[in-house]
Amino acid sequence: MTEIDYYELLEISKDAQKGEIKKAYRKMAMKYHPDKNPDNPEAEEKFKAVNEAYQVLSDDEKRNIYDRYGKAGLEGHGQGGGGFSGGFDDLSSIFEEMFGGGFGGGSSSRRQRKTYNYNLDIAVDVKLEFNEAVFGCKKDIKYKYKTACKPCKGTGAKDGKLETCQTCGGQGQVHMRQGFMTFAQTCPNCQGTGQAVKSSCTSCNGKGYDEVEDKFSVDIPEGVNDGMRIRVSNKGNIAPDGSRGDLYLQVSVKEDSHFVRHDDDIYLEAPIFFTQVALGATIKIPGLRGELELEIPAGAKDKQQFTFRGEGVKSVQGYGKGNLVVQIKIEYPKSLTEEQTELLEKLQESFGIESKPHESTFESMFDKVKSWFK
Repeated sequence: MTEIDYYELLEISKDAQKGEIKKAYRKMAMKYHPDKNPDNPEAEEKFKAVNEAYQVLSDDEKRNIYDRYGKAGLEGHGQGGGGFSGGFDDLSSIFEEMFGGGFGGGSSSRRQRKTYNYNLDIAVDVKLEFNEAVFGCKKDIKYKYKTACKPCKGTGAKDGKLETCQTCGGQGQVHMRQGFMTFAQTCPNCQGTGQAVKSSCTSCNGKGYDEVEDKFSVDIPEGVNDGMRIRVSNKGNIAPDGSRGDLYLQVSVKEDSHFVRHDDDIYLEAPIFFTQVALGATIKIPGLRGELELEIPAGAKDKQQFTFRGEGVKSVQGYGKGNLVVQIKIEYPKSLTEEQTELLEKLQESFGIESKPHESTFESMFDKVKSWFK
């Protein structure tokens, strides 16, 4: 599933100021508000997404995390997504604009959109080994980016000439009636620009762009995790005016055969022989950064966990290190020699009644069960 880009959703640039963000948010909130789009589940979902985008981009800390790591980086920072709880300090003015004569169409409401038909931001999958994600690394990235076709200036139209959109008559909007109400929505043919392609450009076959292969090296920060997104500025597609989008690296991390990662914590299973549990023992275990000593108390339970604080993964967001959690797994001999059997029998006899706890537990139960059949 493609992740919605907050900036694209609000139709703003990556360097937009807070005033621009708020203005764009109010515009999109009015456009997709459920009261303005009754019985339209798609508009309701867009309204939730717009609200979510504003909550993130209007908060400096959340915006910084999102810009670098995407939505995955916001997990654990109060970003549940899809709520209606934020950004409505001026809700009354939004309703006033929405229902106070804000249904006009015409050229004055035409959206000024890009004339090229591709997004500036692009995404590339990057596969990392377990240790590369934990400790960071340098990666060589090979990818393709788009640059606007010069003959058509990115429009996809022959000689860059566009004509008035026949679907909306150049208004950028189409109208529909529902009962006694009339609603306006963005023209699906021209995407609100009011202009459309008549004849396709022969140089790019109407695509509006050429593709260029490129490669570069990037430093992967310590602590990235599977599903995170890393932004590399000015490595995306190029618009006709020379402005360039960003490249997003979609991180995929391979699993390790022994270590299991959950957020910034690392889990490790340690096999322990039953005599070590009976007597207690100190064993060496592998940590992420070297050997560690695990003290196993006598009488430890199977699947009992022991925590080494600060021995996990360094937080990519700068919040310290996670923990290493070791879970023991008690193992028993698969077969016994005659000598071992004899020794164990002698050991069991040496404990006396203590070696047969079932006898004292079940003694009264035998009498109880017999009484049921008298």
